[in-house]
Amino acid sequence: MSKNHDTKETSSDLFDAFTEIALRYPERPALFHHGHAVSYRQLRAWAGTLATRLGTRPGVVAVQAAHTPETVVGLLGVLAAGGVYCPVDPAFPLQRRQEMLAAVDCRAMVTAEPETASPLGPVCVALEPLVESVANTARLPVPPAGHIEVGPDEPAYILFTSGSTGRPKPVVTPRRAISATVHSLRELFELTPEDRVLQFASLNWDTCFEEILPTLTTGATLVLDAEAHAGSFPRFLRMVERERITVLDLPTAFWHELVLHLAEDRLALPSCVRLLVIGGEAASPARLADWSGLDTGRIRLLNTYGCTETTLITHAVDLHGPRVPSPGARWDAGARAPIGRALPHVVQRISEQGELLIGGPALALGYLGLPQATEARFPVLDGTRCFRTGDRVSSAPDGVLTHQGRLDHEIKVRGIRVDPAEVEAHIATHPEVTAVAVAGATVAGRSTLVAYVVPRPHTTVGTLDADVLSYLRERVPGHLVPSRITVVPRLELTASGKVDRTASHQRHAAHPQAKGDLR
Repeated sequence: MSKNHDTKETSSDLFDAFTEIALRYPERPALFHHGHAVSYRQLRAWAGTLATRLGTRPGVVAVQAAHTPETVVGLLGVLAAGGVYCPVDPAFPLQRRQEMLAAVDCRAMVTAEPETASPLGPVCVALEPLVESVANTARLPVPPAGHIEVGPDEPAYILFTSGSTGRPKPVVTPRRAISATVHSLRELFELTPEDRVLQFASLNWDTCFEEILPTLTTGATLVLDAEAHAGSFPRFLRMVERERITVLDLPTAFWHELVLHLAEDRLALPSCVRLLVIGGEAASPARLADWSGLDTGRIRLLNTYGCTETTLITHAVDLHGPRVPSPGARWDAGARAPIGRALPHVVQRISEQGELLIGGPALALGYLGLPQATEARFPVLDGTRCFRTGDRVSSAPDGVLTHQGRLDHEIKVRGIRVDPAEVEAHIATHPEVTAVAVAGATVAGRSTLVAYVVPRPHTTVGTLDADVLSYLRERVPGHLVPSRITVVPRLELTASGKVDRTASHQRHAAHPQAKGDLR
């Protein structure tokens, strides 16, 4: 077992680190949103005001998460109060949001739009639009330098992962875990107060913490801009140049498409970019070859790996740029991209089956209310608590790991780990479906879900695929909705009589059944 962590990295609480930076650089811009700057003094004052409204140790607090400064205030204010942050996407179906809040016993919700949150049940704590109100921060009471004492093993936030029961699994991350990881990421990213980091990731997944928390505990500036999500690469690149972005943290799938755009038009990233972080799924060797053929030698291209249960990034490696052994070398389009070496806080083990297991201070506490699932995925081995990632890896002599596939059926969709059984559980509740199999597929270079459904007798199958899609969209977020649903007469079974996802996909993807032939 590889042990890399240093106990000093867990000694400082994350909010203490933010407070220290806010006192050191009170007038530096902490946030920049559509031309409006919010200083560290202002951000600290607003977070302290929200903490006061929430009260000491408010328990689990939901925050309506969007790409706005108010979400960042919500995160910091909940941590300052000693509460547990739980982001909720207002675009999720109402039923999904209600299930999430019920699963974590949430009784308070921070929102700038109380009317949209009222159907969910928790008491709403209003948060005025920050940018329009920053002038009033001079009249806000300045919070004390510290905050209430919260133990390192107390929860910091709860996020949800996919579960085979059809209900999301709440992952509880302690304060020591996020504090240790953010310490490592500040060093990995080589952040300075002069950096300007784009906030790109969804506020409902942990990748956003890679952008927000290292930035705000360094004295750098976090930039939020709607142009980042406009769906246009020219607009995206103009925004990066206009806002002088130095650090980009992008989903690998988005980076793949960006590289194609740059390569086809022989463009370069704006000269302000010094670091580009990718992660969420395997990097395409073909796109790496394209990238290395562009004028990108000055930019660190950092590939990363991690799980929600192990807190953000656990492994990283430079794939291209000034830190690689042979800067400027062209990437081999036939070579598989590694996922990297363990970061200093990570305890690493590789089982006899090749499964990567992670230990150390950044482990989650487990799945809230699911002791059996927690015990299965967080075993104690040789006296060390670990998380079973389910990923098979191989290790090079220099310690760099390469992903060799999954040991289970989970796949990554939009960089989010998905258990196909969760999608199957939802589809199976449709009144006209008698059996279903969901599998992973690659469509237009992206990992996606495909579903095969068997209709009940006497069902009119002509519109069943569209009906099931509509049914799902009312119940689950977009990453759990298959890109294609195919109506089939039967599914393939294993020798024990269970549905064989792989065989069903291989049969029906290669030989699609016409709807009119179903009986």
